[in-house]
Amino acid sequence: MFVFAHISDTHVGQDRDDGGARARERTERVLRFLDALPGELDAVILTGDVTDHGTPGEYEEAAKLLSGSRHALLHCPGNHDARGPYRAALLGGDPDDTSPVDQLHVLPGAVFAMCDSSVPGRGEGYLGDATLAWLDDALARAPKDRPAFVCFHHPPLPLHGQYVDPIRQYGEERLAAVVARHAHVAALLCGHSHTPAVTSFAGLPLVAAPGVVSSLRMPWEGEDHGPLDYALPPMLAYHVLDDELRLTTHFRVVP
Repeated sequence: MFVFAHISDTHVGQDRDDGGARARERTERVLRFLDALPGELDAVILTGDVTDHGTPGEYEEAAKLLSGSRHALLHCPGNHDARGPYRAALLGGDPDDTSPVDQLHVLPGAVFAMCDSSVPGRGEGYLGDATLAWLDDALARAPKDRPAFVCFHHPPLPLHGQYVDPIRQYGEERLAAVVARHAHVAALLCGHSHTPAVTSFAGLPLVAAPGVVSSLRMPWEGEDHGPLDYALPPMLAYHVLDDELRLTTHFRVVP
């Protein structure tokens, strides 16, 4: 059995009027919660929008927060992130390199392909040709004796949330074609929605993690104060892959 936590949309630096204290406190709360678990997790993944404005200072703060986790923490960028500062602060890379931030992590029980679905300067997502070619090759080279999870920020189909659907991931048929070539892909995981959501894509589970910094109100829940609710507590997802390769997801409110 392989068990890992899934968080998203920490938006470190949001509310700069208060010095980003609110986003920082919520991120710290989630990471403390995971660190205090009596049991072990095989990994923690963060599916994008690590920072809110993509500045070097925000990434320095994010790096301090994320480096304190006792778990292996894997991440990918979102539309609020900036590739150069992200790469420099979180990966020790070249701050002038603005190519997609794509990473393959081969763990003892699973493989994680962390893909960059961001489009610099835009809110919507798209997996560029270079990223899809990288993903196809990475999955082909990855060990076939362990399941693979394809992860990115933007969901590749509408989730019926009025706020994020217009800026979802487009060109999804290209992703579906790549995934179809690799039978060891177990699921696709994303963020961006700021609400927990479970559906299917290309015949596989697609799970969107809830947001750490805020929660999305669905259209039928009302928008008296806007679509994003900042009063609800942060949430996270636990994914459990059993020996029959069946994925089960549990969502948890972080007190």
